[in-house]
Amino acid sequence: MSDDSTARNLDSSVTTQEPEPISPAADEHDLHVVPPAASAAEDETESQESAGDDFAAALENFTSETEEAISEDNILKGTVLKLTPTHVVVDIGAKSEGMLPLSEVLNHEGQSKFQPGDEIDVMREKGTTEEGYINLSHQKAQRLRAWDEIEKAHNDKKPIQAIVIDRIKGGLTVDILGAQAFLPGSQVDLRPVRNLDALKGQTLEVAVIKLNKKRGNIVVSRKQILEEEQNEKKSKTLEHLEEGSVLTGVVKNLTEYGAFVDMGGIDGLLHITDMSWGRLTHPKDLVNVGDQIQVKVLKFDKEKQRVSLGFKQLTPDPWLDATQRYPVGAHVAGRVISVTDYGAFVELEQGIEGLVHVSEMTWSKRMKHPSKLVNVGDQVECVVLNVNPQERRISLGMRQLSTNPWDSLHDKYPVGAQVEGRVRNLTDFGAFIEIEDGIDGLVHVSNLSWTKRVKHPSEVLKKGDRVKAVVLAIEPDKRRLSLGVKQLQPDVWESFFETHKIGDVLHGKVLRVANFGAFVEIAEGVEGLCHNSEAVDDQGHPIKLEPGVEHDFKIIKMNPEEKKVGLSIRAVGEEASRADVEAYKQPVSSSTGGSTIGDLLSWKRASNENN
Repeated sequence: MSDDSTARNLDSSVTTQEPEPISPAADEHDLHVVPPAASAAEDETESQESAGDDFAAALENFTSETEEAISEDNILKGTVLKLTPTHVVVDIGAKSEGMLPLSEVLNHEGQSKFQPGDEIDVMREKGTTEEGYINLSHQKAQRLRAWDEIEKAHNDKKPIQAIVIDRIKGGLTVDILGAQAFLPGSQVDLRPVRNLDALKGQTLEVAVIKLNKKRGNIVVSRKQILEEEQNEKKSKTLEHLEEGSVLTGVVKNLTEYGAFVDMGGIDGLLHITDMSWGRLTHPKDLVNVGDQIQVKVLKFDKEKQRVSLGFKQLTPDPWLDATQRYPVGAHVAGRVISVTDYGAFVELEQGIEGLVHVSEMTWSKRMKHPSKLVNVGDQVECVVLNVNPQERRISLGMRQLSTNPWDSLHDKYPVGAQVEGRVRNLTDFGAFIEIEDGIDGLVHVSNLSWTKRVKHPSEVLKKGDRVKAVVLAIEPDKRRLSLGVKQLQPDVWESFFETHKIGDVLHGKVLRVANFGAFVEIAEGVEGLCHNSEAVDDQGHPIKLEPGVEHDFKIIKMNPEEKKVGLSIRAVGEEASRADVEAYKQPVSSSTGGSTIGDLLSWKRASNENN
C-alpha cells in the first residue's frame, strides 16, 4: 500500500469526525459568548488543526507498525506479482515491493512452485536491490516455519520425509517441510550410489543428523535409517537362520561367480555352481537383480556371519537315476550348448549334458573341427555310448546313426584290387589317397617305386594328383587302408633273383658309401652291398670305393625275402687268378707235360709287367 493511499484514508477518517457536544453541566462562567459568524470560523479552524495533528500521528504509527511487521525476524504473507527469469517480485504491503531469487521456489523439475497472484511466505533479508526492491527469502521463511518440527525429529531421533530437489557437489539438496537440507552422497545408501541424478524428485525417509539454527544448516542421512532397518531385520533373520532351512530372499547383486541374496539384513552368497544342475555361463542366465527367490542354507558361519546358499538343492539331482533314463545304446535328442576343439556338449535335459567327442561325430577322419558339423543351438540326435553318474558324464555318438563304411570295405575293395583316387595329403612317411568320401588309404613311401629310392613322397606325387594304386591291406577296426603304387609295375627284384645266382660277376656303379662299405647299383632299381672286407685287390690291398666309380663285382650272397645282395671285388680277383692258372697250365701241359711253382710265379710276374 502506498503512502498517498494511506494518507487519504487517514484524512478521511479525521475530517468526518463530528465535534463533541457541550456538556449541560458546564459552568456558565466558563462560557464565552461569540458572535455566530465568528464562532463558526474559529470552530472550523480549530477542527482543521486538530485533524492535521491526528493524521500525522496516525501516519507515524502506521509507518512504525509496518516497519516492525517487515523486520528480519518475522514471517510475512506476500502476494506474487510477477516472475522474472531470475527473481520473483512480491507485494508485502510495504512502501516498495520485495524480490527473492527464483531458484528458491523451483521444484526438482526446474519449474516455479508459485504463479502471479499466489500467496507466499517470505522473510526480509538485509539491504535492498539496486532497483530499490526489498531483499526477501522464501527458504528462510520455510525453514523458520519447519524448524520446530525438524528440531523435534532431531531430538526424538525419528525419521522425516524429504524430497530430492537437485544434485550438488558432494551430495543432494532435499526439501523438508519447505526447508532445504543437505544429504551427503556418502549418506544416501548403504553402498555408494553412482547415479545421484536418478534420485531427483524421489521422496526419501531421512534422519536429521546435524542442526544449526543460527546458520540455518540442516544435514540429513538416509544411510542411518537403512542401517537401523537392516539391523532390525538382521536380528529377526538370525533367530531362525540355520543350515538346511529354506528361506526367501531378494537378489541384490550379480558377479561372474554368483549372486548375493539379501536374506533380511544379512547377505548370502549363491554360488554359480549351486544355481543349477546344468551349466550356466553367467548368473544372469538364471536370475536378475531384484528377483525374489527361494534358497536353501547350505552353510552358516555364525562368527563371521557368512551364509552359503543353494538353489539347485531345492530339486532332486537328475544324475541319481541317469543310468536308468539313459541306457547305453538308446537314441536321444538334445540341444548343442557348447562346441570345443575336442567335441560338442549336448544338453539332454536341465542338468544332464553329454559329450559327443570329435572322433564319434563322423566315420571320416577328415573333419578338422566339430564346428564344421554342428553349431550352438542345433537340435541333434545321438546314441548313448557310456554313462558315469559318479563323474556326471555321458558319452554320446553321432556317427553310430549311420552305417560304418569300413565294415563293407573288404567287399568293395578286396586285397589286390586296383583303385583310383585323389592325393589328399602328403607326409614324411607317405601319401594319403582318398578313394571315396571318408575313406583314405595310405601309400607308404617304400611303396611308391621299385627303382627309385624315394625319401619324400613329394618327389613322386603332389597334392591333388589322381593316381592309381593297389589295395595291400585293410584293417576295419583301426580304419586303416594300405595302398601301393609300385605294385602296378613288375617287381625288378623278383626279376633279378630269377635271372641271377651266386657267383655271377656283374659290372656295377658305386651309388653311396657308408662306414661299413658301399652300395652299388648292379641293375636298374637293384642295389647290392660290398662290405669293406670285400673291397680289396688280388694282393690284399684295400680299394677305395667312391660314388660314381665302376667296378666288377661278384655276387657272394642273395636273400630274396629281404631283397639283399652281397657283392665282392676280392672274389673277382680270386676268380681271375684261377683262370690265369688254368690258362697257363693248358699250354705247358701240352708241350712238356708238367710245370713247377717257380714257373707259375715267373709267368705271373711277366704277365703283370706286360699289363
